[in-house]
Amino acid sequence: MTQLTAVLIGAGARGVGAYAQFALDYPYELKFVAVAEPDQLRREKFAREYEIPADQCYESWEQLLDEDQLADIALICTMDKMHYEPTLKALNKKYHVLLEKPMSPDPRECLEMEQAARDNNRLLSICHVLRYTPFWRTIKQLLQEGRIGDIASIQLNENVGYWHIAHSFVRGNWNNSNTTSPMILSKSCHDMDVLSWLMEQPCIRVNSYGSLMHFNIANAPEGSAERCLDCKVESTCPYSAPRFYLSKQYTNWARHFTPELTKENIVRGLRETDYGRCVYRSDNNVVDHQVVGMEFASGATAMFSMCGFTFDQERRIQIMGTRGELRGDDNTITLYDFLTHQKTEITIPAQTSGHGGGDAGIVRSFLNDVRNYSSQETLTSAAASVRSHLMAFAAEVSRLEGGKSIELEAFARELLAGLQPLQAR
Repeated sequence: MTQLTAVLIGAGARGVGAYAQFALDYPYELKFVAVAEPDQLRREKFAREYEIPADQCYESWEQLLDEDQLADIALICTMDKMHYEPTLKALNKKYHVLLEKPMSPDPRECLEMEQAARDNNRLLSICHVLRYTPFWRTIKQLLQEGRIGDIASIQLNENVGYWHIAHSFVRGNWNNSNTTSPMILSKSCHDMDVLSWLMEQPCIRVNSYGSLMHFNIANAPEGSAERCLDCKVESTCPYSAPRFYLSKQYTNWARHFTPELTKENIVRGLRETDYGRCVYRSDNNVVDHQVVGMEFASGATAMFSMCGFTFDQERRIQIMGTRGELRGDDNTITLYDFLTHQKTEITIPAQTSGHGGGDAGIVRSFLNDVRNYSSQETLTSAAASVRSHLMAFAAEVSRLEGGKSIELEAFARELLAGLQPLQAR
């Protein structure tokens, strides 16, 4: 099997923890030869672990991509609003690109990246990792086999988890849509994508409701402070940062603000970083709950619900067909047959890779796609991702306009009309 080479742009949690690990586990398939990361500690740690020479370590993506093409692949895992420019430049340098989701918070940038991949005859795949998990692939196969007939309706719940929404979307990097993305993109573009994939037909219209109901100053308890370590009522707050990060259960999440997980470093991080701030005073503006209604070309419907106020972090799906019903949660898929009343349970084995096996699955699939590339679309290529991203963008427009129904065809047509030719940019 041919070993492919890659550069990493953004050596954060997803780039290193989710995708680059594949090169350590399967060194005969993938080798990293350069890294761009502004954080010196992260950059040097990655260079040590992946044996990258000092002259191939860069503080910025601009420095790396100013060089002649260094590898077959560019893995881009910067923050959401930093995806567009390095992706375009990498494609123009003739890299195949694996890009962390979402593509961009700007729908026009998504369309331009898709066009740039086509113009450069290069593969641009988006990290919609759910499609690569045994759980979701099994559901897809059962639907394709007609086991429940034609889909009439889907209900998909994304239970974010009370601790996870506090960590990532109240205190963390994705807490403010002005600097990152709205929640429907940063967290739930996975769900828009998997719904589009399972339906296998165009979404016609969407509407959406949701708000930042709880995590705001109006709900700050009496006696609370700017930081949990200074708070008189911290012991009665379920979102206490010390309770999260100093516990065995969630200590590893402290890696987002300290590389060494000693109690001393964690406490320092709680005093100095946003991860120690009160959840009611954290400059966050993304929703803490949202629902999206969708109608598809066949008349089938889907309802998606994202909520941060759940004990478990999980997705649950119910697909209602004309001949049966499918339910999926945790690692169990249950089929019900209307004719025979037969109930079939399928248990998916626990996976060692993150996202239920999707993190390693997408890297393996991408490498195979690159080896065999001949201008074809792939499972999560930009064209497929743009379709589901447009659903998310339309849902956010609907939410901001009080639940107004958004027609996807007209929405896409308006976006396309506003595009400049790439060469004019």
